[in-house]
Amino acid sequence: MTRVKQGIIWLAAIGLFFHVNGQQPPMKFDQSNYKFGNIKEEDGPVTHEFQFTNTSNDTILIRGVKASCGCTTPGWSKEAVLPGKKGFVQVRYNPRPGPFKKSLTVNTNLGATILSIEGNVTPKPKTPADDYPALMGNLRLKYRTLNFGKITHTEPVTKIFTLYNDGAQPINFKENSITPAHINVVVEPKTLGPRQKGTLTVTFDPTVKADLGYRIDHLVLATDDAGMPDKRLNIMATVEEFFPPMTNEAYKKAPHILIDENVYDFGEITSGDIVRTSFTIFNNGGDVLNIRKVVGNCQCTVSKPEKYDIHPGDSTRLDVTFDSAGRRGTQHKTITIYSNDPRKSVAMLTIKASVKEARN
Repeated sequence: MTRVKQGIIWLAAIGLFFHVNGQQPPMKFDQSNYKFGNIKEEDGPVTHEFQFTNTSNDTILIRGVKASCGCTTPGWSKEAVLPGKKGFVQVRYNPRPGPFKKSLTVNTNLGATILSIEGNVTPKPKTPADDYPALMGNLRLKYRTLNFGKITHTEPVTKIFTLYNDGAQPINFKENSITPAHINVVVEPKTLGPRQKGTLTVTFDPTVKADLGYRIDHLVLATDDAGMPDKRLNIMATVEEFFPPMTNEAYKKAPHILIDENVYDFGEITSGDIVRTSFTIFNNGGDVLNIRKVVGNCQCTVSKPEKYDIHPGDSTRLDVTFDSAGRRGTQHKTITIYSNDPRKSVAMLTIKASVKEARN
């Protein structure tokens, strides 16, 4: 049940109470629902004031007004409203695109009343700055980091990104752009006119780099844009090994990675301490488990297994070192293990510590 419906039921219950007891509701509003109609998002917040009369023989004190969402900000008469006198409840709505219907519960010393507002918000027209917020000189993109997400190690992946010239002069793209060997870029057109869109086609070839895991590469687009000739971008990707689908029967014969525990907490240590722990990696499968790679998410950790090939039924120890120099407070670091387990080729470990400042 929505909050508006609940409010309507509560209001009906209040009205029934006053009717049964031969009384009129103590507050008579000029209207209980206000329709804003169509409003524009770019015009900003809108307000409406509900006027009421104290129709009772008692003084009314508004104790609070609760809105059904944070996008409405209510205000009200702070002073006591004497019998026959008027008071108000004001609502301020911060417009969000689309239709809306919001309720306000007015709580007083004599009971509660439900008010509501409704309308429709027309979205503000988007500008190039809205669509392409990353500005480099006069060139706009959606992001400075081009995210490829998760890809497999077997074949190149191509993505196309939009460029926009926000300047008054053409931008010419030069041939001496700087790209890593495993990344290829093509800009079309080579000359991007004022207020014109173009495309940046990026191909990431993991077979050239031949490495697994999360990585950020750097790309420099060379241009004649006087505001910023060299456009520096990041390319982000996580490369994982591809394994073809297999039956459950075939998987039983494959290597299976199993780790004794996934989290280790060093507890409270002093900044500058170097602490160590170890994890045990088991092979519960039917073939040799190969540890392809072990990598931490920061240079403060060092991780190395005793051996990289683990036969069925065997295990190895993974030693992990954490250097807390220059660190303070709660620390969470991860170690990622890449293996040839076809259904769990990526395993994650976590080490934690509470680092306190060293005393002189």
